[in-house]
Amino acid sequence: MQRRTVVWTFAISSLALFMVVLDNLVVTTALPVIQRDLGASLEQLEWTVNAYTLPYAVLLLSGAALGDRFGRRRIFILGLALFTAASAGAALAPDIGTLIAARALQGVGGAIVTPLSLTILAEAVGANKRGVALGAWSAVGGIAVAGGPVVGGAVVQGLSWQWIFWINVPIGLALIPLASTKLRESFGSRLPLDLPGLGLISLGLLSLVWGLIHGNEDGWTSAGILSALGAGAALIIAFLLWERVAKAPMVPLRLFRNRPFAAANLASLLMYFGSFGAVFLLIQYLQVAQGYSPLQAGLRCLPWTLAPMFVAPVIGAMSDKHGGGRYMVIGLALQAIGLAWLGLELSVDAPFSALLGGLVVSGIGNGFFFAPVANVVLGSVPLEDEGKASGINNALRELGGVFGIAVLASVFSHYGSFASPQDYVDGLLPAVWIGAAVIAVAAVAAVFIGKGETRYHTHEPAPARTPELAMAD
Repeated sequence: MQRRTVVWTFAISSLALFMVVLDNLVVTTALPVIQRDLGASLEQLEWTVNAYTLPYAVLLLSGAALGDRFGRRRIFILGLALFTAASAGAALAPDIGTLIAARALQGVGGAIVTPLSLTILAEAVGANKRGVALGAWSAVGGIAVAGGPVVGGAVVQGLSWQWIFWINVPIGLALIPLASTKLRESFGSRLPLDLPGLGLISLGLLSLVWGLIHGNEDGWTSAGILSALGAGAALIIAFLLWERVAKAPMVPLRLFRNRPFAAANLASLLMYFGSFGAVFLLIQYLQVAQGYSPLQAGLRCLPWTLAPMFVAPVIGAMSDKHGGGRYMVIGLALQAIGLAWLGLELSVDAPFSALLGGLVVSGIGNGFFFAPVANVVLGSVPLEDEGKASGINNALRELGGVFGIAVLASVFSHYGSFASPQDYVDGLLPAVWIGAAVIAVAAVAAVFIGKGETRYHTHEPAPARTPELAMAD
């Protein structure tokens, strides 16, 4: 009976994770088609991605806490229901505004499902099997990331862009009753929720992202943009001040006094800024400027997205022995070199063979970075702080992607447009070079990690050392 429960728990939690993670990248391949069908502007395309990622990033820190307090199975099912309903809403969206609103609700549901899928699985398996189960769970997430552009391209080309959302509906409808009958209810420590902190950071980030996305369109010195950026900065400062005095802070600022922890998180933020901002534009380049179909564009992204699956296990094992900081530096340097390679080769008629090397180098760099980052973050804090440390790292990475898309798309729209393939390349090139420069700065930040990530303890076994692992503690 116990074995059957574990199998069901793994199947349900992994399938839920796959569905949620897939939606992080699956929409990117469909953006040019969505733009044509719904008459979307570049700013609206940015919101199509960021409306999902922004609430996902902010609420990750609260999803597990809600489950601990009100019942993990109950809140997990609520998150599944919300994600499924929002997916149907996105598929039925008659205009870009409705699609953006549905994507935001998807992000809320995803932020609930992701940490609880791991917490529920960790609670169901025995301690001696936890590393294997969580390693397999992480692999499912990796497959979803790698397959996102390809799945999106295949669905858009074979059916329509609406089906990248419709495919979630039968999966969600099947998982909800299975979760109700096959998962066991459990509770965790019922710490108070930091609602003031959550409100301040949510409004602050939303205001900043809105200002960055609409700056080119409305004018950077316009009253609306200056007010949005000023209000966002003020709210984030208020959030930091509140976190210093809150009894149960969402983000314990004392953790950032630790140099390896602070350096690793800064590197993560900057890495996602440069990488996700570039991917947002590069996938569209393959279709808009080079004329590839959605599926062909997705397949051409595989050298970037698949490489970490082959590199990360090897580097993960090596980082356990030698420390992860040095491998993060190498990985970030390779990513910067890969983007610079693309910056030198990108043109309207560039053959894919000229771009392949840059994609492969960037992908290998991703593997060098992703494998050790969890050990660095978790090993630099005391054991009792692992949960918060992991959640902070996940949130900062996602927020890096949000700001990367907002800033690099603004750079693109300043220098180029969708008017012609050459106009697209004219905007893409400076954005890619800025992305490469930001990741190079991330490599410098990672140098300051040193060997301090093992200050408190080492972590074994390696397969369980994903950034999400500590949510299960």
